Amino acid sequence: MNRVLWSLKTADLKPRNPSTVNPQPSTVKPYAFLFLLAYLLPGAGQSQAILPPWQEGFLDIHHISTGRGDAAYLVFPDGTTLLVDAGDISDTHPRTLSPRNTVRKPDDTRSAGAWIADYIRQFAPTGRPPVLDYALITHYHDDHFGEWDENRPLSTGGYRLTGMMEVGDLIPIRTMLDRGFDFPIDLKSEAFAAGASADEYHILQTLREYWKFIEFQKEKHGMVNEPIRPGSGRQITLQYHPENFPGFEVRNISSNGRIWTGYAEGETFQLFQAGQYPGENPLSNAVRISFGDFDYFTGGDISGMNAIGESDMNSVEANLAPVVGPVDAATLNHHGNRDSQSPYYVRTLRPRIWVQQNWSSDHPGEEVLRRITSPVLYPGERDLFSTDMLEANELVIGGRIEQSYKSRHGHVLIRVYDNGARYKVFILDDNSAKREVIGEFGPYAAR
Repeated sequence: MNRVLWSLKTADLKPRNPSTVNPQPSTVKPYAFLFLLAYLLPGAGQSQAILPPWQEGFLDIHHISTGRGDAAYLVFPDGTTLLVDAGDISDTHPRTLSPRNTVRKPDDTRSAGAWIADYIRQFAPTGRPPVLDYALITHYHDDHFGEWDENRPLSTGGYRLTGMMEVGDLIPIRTMLDRGFDFPIDLKSEAFAAGASADEYHILQTLREYWKFIEFQKEKHGMVNEPIRPGSGRQITLQYHPENFPGFEVRNISSNGRIWTGYAEGETFQLFQAGQYPGENPLSNAVRISFGDFDYFTGGDISGMNAIGESDMNSVEANLAPVVGPVDAATLNHHGNRDSQSPYYVRTLRPRIWVQQNWSSDHPGEEVLRRITSPVLYPGERDLFSTDMLEANELVIGGRIEQSYKSRHGHVLIRVYDNGARYKVFILDDNSAKREVIGEFGPYAAR
């Protein structure tokens, strides 16, 4: 895998003069020799390296591998925290426990929501109790905010514990952000209930649990619930020492098909009309996070290809791509499903790092892999990381998987430092509750 192991001195991550940045990936440093030797000796696998803790000035972006959907935990440079999604697909579906889906990680002794909370406790900034300053649901699908089923335990607040509701029951959430409930259709209306009542993934039932969760957390713990404001760079902000990091911003790019123009604060245009419900995926919240020269984009399940596999220039992907612009790192929209990562979108964002949060044999589509690795669409190197690639994909797509991905299993952490001038990628063991480091890549220079 050409991965670099164990070069984990925190001194290597301390702020440096940006003019000294080396844009080439590192080789094994001399001080790593003893760690590498220990790794190769008998029994060395029992003493794997632990990630150096977050410190002020780091932007940590953890893509958490649970096997049940998306979850990304972010610690901003001043210690402000954000959770993007907390998927928890129900085990009651036959497919969930089949070879077509990933297994629960690290094991099935806890639910996905409980494992996410455990992960947050481990990697939260030291010196204060674990808390989520912000949590964001990109859209209302089970692999992004949880799924009701009758086996879910009941909370003291009267709602079923799944996904984001379970995380919020275990770790305080100060501001809960979502796409709202009234556009392009009213999700609390009888008309929506009638259409969604037969949905096998329980969107209506899960929404009702989420609404109970919101009301309880508001009343008992003062949680704030807001819809994302498209085009705003002032809704998700540094909460502790913003004056120390003037080059940091979270920009809301899109929500409910309303997209920032890229110009004035809050100036947007709309793709969908009231009453026009295109399904949840195109309505996903999408954000760009910038720290100095470093840019990161995550767009939920937006897509850019039409039903017959052609590029759709009316899609959300196509409309927001020029607003987002080139980035250093991006998650694969819709987990890398074949309807996403259109040629125009890939050519416009051209990230150095692609992160795939996958749980299904649909992730990635072989044609998506061709697009994101194509030197025709954009030149230069790019590294791909997957949270948990299925054997089914490796068998069907073949050698292209091994050739393209630097890592195919594990939590994927992007750690940005030097005021956004440099970053590394760490792979943490998703089969262990200790989450030891099993791979390190970089340093990369932000572009």
